[in-house]
Amino acid sequence: MNPQLVIPDVQAAVLCEDVRQELNGINSLIGVVNIIPSPHIPFGIFKLCLWTRWSNGLGRFKQTARLLTPDEKKVMAEASIEFELKSIEQHSTNVNVFGGLQFQEFGIYTVEILINDNLKTRFSVPVVRVRHPQQGRQPQPEITEE
Repeated sequence: MNPQLVIPDVQAAVLCEDVRQELNGINSLIGVVNIIPSPHIPFGIFKLCLWTRWSNGLGRFKQTARLLTPDEKKVMAEASIEFELKSIEQHSTNVNVFGGLQFQEFGIYTVEILINDNLKTRFSVPVVRVRHPQQGRQPQPEITEE
């Protein structure tokens, strides 16, 4: 093992529709996703972004993000990015992009975040059926086991 390698902590991980970098360097997260609603299956999503921030590490790293199907047997999408932390006080903000997603079933999908091919964290993203709104009412999600 590299004596200069200190595995960083994932300080935050947010799934969203887009990430913009403003002129002042600040990131703006657009459309934070905690649930994905749809009235029907199958359906597609043009792009999802995974914004992560790493801290308290030292060395070169490869971050890999994966989106798993509800049975967790198939990797639906995967994206990687390499980054370096040159001092323990530094942080790194990364964005993985998943493009052209096709959801074939309702259920609980899983996002996994790996650092140097080792699982660091994971979280659930429900894809749920919604009814069409009736005269101004908000759509109501219902989790189904289809």
